[in-house]
Amino acid sequence: MKDPPINIFLFPTHYSLFSVPSSLIPYNCAMIFTTIFFDLDDTLYPAASGLWPALKARMSQYMIERMRIPVEDVPGLREKYFREYGTTLRGLQAMHKVDTQDFLAYVHDVKLTDYIQPDPLQQSVLASLPTRNFIFTNSDVNHARRVLKVLQIEEYFADIVDVTRIDPYCKPNPESFALALKVAGESNPSKCIMIDDLPTTTKAAKARGLYSILFGAAVSNGDSDATLSDWRQLPALVNRKGS
Repeated sequence: MKDPPINIFLFPTHYSLFSVPSSLIPYNCAMIFTTIFFDLDDTLYPAASGLWPALKARMSQYMIERMRIPVEDVPGLREKYFREYGTTLRGLQAMHKVDTQDFLAYVHDVKLTDYIQPDPLQQSVLASLPTRNFIFTNSDVNHARRVLKVLQIEEYFADIVDVTRIDPYCKPNPESFALALKVAGESNPSKCIMIDDLPTTTKAAKARGLYSILFGAAVSNGDSDATLSDWRQLPALVNRKGS
């Protein structure tokens, strides 16, 4: 059976007919989503890149070198802070005296091109989306901008909701989603999608009323509305709820 024709009216004129198979796009489907929030780390670039482990190692190193926390205590503290506060940074802010900007600059001081490269398929899919797209990350805006620049996808995002814009919260705190919606100028969460690689975030987004997509997983186990493992699947997921 041949694939049905693509409804080109759902997509901007720069959409490439050869970048996304039409079998992945529901034909003549009403678009109801207006906004997509994309996580950054381990979502917009492959988890296998090694970048996120490198950043986590620098978090630990900062705690040892700059904060003089005993090396043997660091792994347990980072796990505790992630579990109780959402991120290592929020735990350090709550329990220690930490220079937030110094911490963020130190942690993200890595050569990104050693880990990540542009993905033409990802670029084509992002270019095809009729939604307004935002980065929503627990990292800072400078790191996000650097990642987007290396991946060559800056033009596809309207704004960046970073950890400083949702202070004192972070994902998956419910308050962080309210702040992200405010930045996007969107009052109705059901018109929004959250794409993230962490089940805790997609579960929280779903509870907040957003349509949540768990990235890099085959099954959601109830933690999301859908899963995504291939960028070519995204246009169909964006349109599916309206079909």
